[in-house]
Amino acid sequence: MLVNVKFFKKTFLVSIFLIIKTSLLANEKDQIVAQLNSLNSLEFTFDQLINEKAEKGSCLLEFPGKLKCNYFDDKEKELVISNKRLAITQKKYNKTYYYPISKSPFLDILYKDKLLEIVRSGELEFTDQMIKLVYFGDNEITVFFDKKKLDLKGWKIKDQYNNNINFSLNIVAKNDTYKRGTFKVPEIN
Repeated sequence: MLVNVKFFKKTFLVSIFLIIKTSLLANEKDQIVAQLNSLNSLEFTFDQLINEKAEKGSCLLEFPGKLKCNYFDDKEKELVISNKRLAITQKKYNKTYYYPISKSPFLDILYKDKLLEIVRSGELEFTDQMIKLVYFGDNEITVFFDKKKLDLKGWKIKDQYNNNINFSLNIVAKNDTYKRGTFKVPEIN
């Protein structure tokens, strides 16, 4: 009889622990979803690592699917994404390159509905400073959020060219309005 009582207590305590943990995880996701729903645009600085090559710069992001980044490099690189079109201009050489991104997992970050799906469906992990959300869809995407403010802090993806991309960001401003033409993709010459 004593064995049954001990077993019942252990089972009960484990069940309570799992319910509380699941509730806390759901609460974190709900808070991140609420934060993202209130977000229309971001201005941020970034550090990007693509297959061991480090780059830095600043970006403007406007939902849905618009991004403009200026890189702090010697080529004066500018990246613009709008309407699922991507152009990279090297201002120093006056050259623009166009890339297809329709199948890129990067688009999942630029479209709020896709980003919300990642948050809702992803597996949460906690570190000291970050909340890590791992999503297993067509591609594995890991999105990072600040543990205290729940701000977007970056992502890790593998692009359609099999490049490992680690992108970390620091938000400068939220919900600014950008002037018309800010996200205009340069015309093909």
